[in-house]
Amino acid sequence: MTPSGTTLKCHPPSAGLYLVWFLALIPALSSAVDVNCSEPNQPALLKALNPLFNLSSIRPVMNLTTPTEVTTSFTMYGILGVDEKAQLLETYIWLHYWWNNEFVSWDPVQCGSDKISLPRTKFWVPDIVINEFMDENTAPPVPYVYLHSDGRVHDALPVKVVSSCNLDIYTFPFDVQNCTLTFNSYLHYAMDIQIVLGKSAENITKSSKRVMTTMGEWELLEISTSAKYVGKDKSAYTDELIFHVSVRRRATLYVVNLLIPSCFLITVDLFSFLLPPQAVDRSAFKMTLILGYTVFLLIMNDLLPITGNTIPLINVFFSLCLALMVASLLETILITNLLNGSSDFAPMPHWVRVIVLQFLGCVVCLPLKPKTPKDIDLKSVFPKKTADDGPSGATRSDVEGKTLQELRSLGKDLQAIRQRVENHLVPSRSSEEWIQVGFIIDRLLFGLYILFISVSFVTIIIIWVNSYSQ
Repeated sequence: MTPSGTTLKCHPPSAGLYLVWFLALIPALSSAVDVNCSEPNQPALLKALNPLFNLSSIRPVMNLTTPTEVTTSFTMYGILGVDEKAQLLETYIWLHYWWNNEFVSWDPVQCGSDKISLPRTKFWVPDIVINEFMDENTAPPVPYVYLHSDGRVHDALPVKVVSSCNLDIYTFPFDVQNCTLTFNSYLHYAMDIQIVLGKSAENITKSSKRVMTTMGEWELLEISTSAKYVGKDKSAYTDELIFHVSVRRRATLYVVNLLIPSCFLITVDLFSFLLPPQAVDRSAFKMTLILGYTVFLLIMNDLLPITGNTIPLINVFFSLCLALMVASLLETILITNLLNGSSDFAPMPHWVRVIVLQFLGCVVCLPLKPKTPKDIDLKSVFPKKTADDGPSGATRSDVEGKTLQELRSLGKDLQAIRQRVENHLVPSRSSEEWIQVGFIIDRLLFGLYILFISVSFVTIIIIWVNSYSQ
C-alpha cells in the first residue's frame, strides 16, 4: 500500500522486454568467446575489445559463485624510516596484482600481440587495501594495466606505505622491529575475492634486498607470510594475506655517540677513587664529571627515541651511570667529613670497632696498626748532679733543699707542658680509629662500586647481544 492507499502491482515483463535484455547481453556473451581482430595490430585489437569496457563495473566472472583469485606480491624498494613516537613504519614498495578476466580472450597471432596496456578505468580492479595503512599514498599514480590474451590482468603500481606498527624499543639501539602488512578486500568476502601469494617469501626477501636503494639506519632482515580467514561462517568471512616485515636498526651511530662516551666518563669517575679522599680536589673533580655528563645527555637527547609505551634500556643505562657518579660524590663527601672532623668525634662505640676495624678492615686489607707515643726523657733535659757540683757543708744542705723544691716545681710544669705537647702533636687513640674507619669505608665502597658497575654493564650487554642476534 502507498501512503495514499493506492495498491502498487508489478506486472511480469513482456516478451518485448525479454528481447531487449537478450540483445543487451549479446555483446557480453560474445566477449566471453575469442575476440576476432580484423587486422593483426593494436587499433584492431582495441576496437574488438570495446564491448569488454562496458563490463568494467562488475566482477569479471561468468558465474557469480566463482571467486576471483587475486595473486599478490610486492618488492620492498626502500625503508624510509620509523617513527617511534607515532608508532609508524614508512616503506616504499612495488606492488603487483594478477587476476583473470573471464570475459575476454583472443588469438595472439590473429591480433598481432599477446598483451596490451589499457587505461585502468576500463577494467574492474579489486578493492584490496593494506589494513595498517595510516596515511595517503603519495607515490606517483600508474594509469595503465596489462591485459593478456588469455584474459589475465596484471596491475603494478608503486606505493608509499605509512603503516602502523607496534614498536618495541626496549633494547634500543639494538632493537629488531617486526611489522605486518595485511592485504585483504575492503568490501568483498572470500567467496568473491581470494588473495593468493604470488611468489615465495624467500624470493620476496631476496629480490627486496637486491633492489633496495635506501635503508638509512634500518636493515631488512626477512619478509615472511601467513594467511587467515576472518569471520564466523563461510558466507561472511574475508581472506587475508599477511606479510611480516622484520627490520633491524643499525646501531653504529648510537654506540659511537652515546655508549662509548658514557663508558669513558664512568671509567674516569671510577679511577677518581685513587685520589686522596681527604683532599678537596677529589670532590671538585667528581662534581665536574657530573656536570659534563649532564651537558652530554642534554646535547645527545635528540638521538634518543620518544615513546610512551616502554622505557628504553639505554635510558636505564644513562640513569645508572649518572646515579653512580652522584653516589660516588656523596661517598667522597662522607669520607672527607669523617677524616677531617675525626678529632671532634666522640669515642668510637664497641660494635663499630668490632664490625668495621676488626672485620671489614681485614676484608679490605686495612687492619688497624697499634701506635705507642714516644715518652719525653726528662733526664736529658735535667741531667743528674754529681757530688762534686756546688758548695759543701751546711751551706750545701740549704742550697740543696732550695734547689730540690725548685726542681720539684719545675718538674710539675714540665709534666703539664709535656701533656699539652702530646695532645697537640700526637693524635688521640679515638681520632686514629675514626680515620682508619674512613679509609676502610672508602676502600669498601670502591670495591662495591666496581662490583655494581660490572654486574650492571654485563647484564645490559647480555640483553642487547641477545636482542641483536635474534
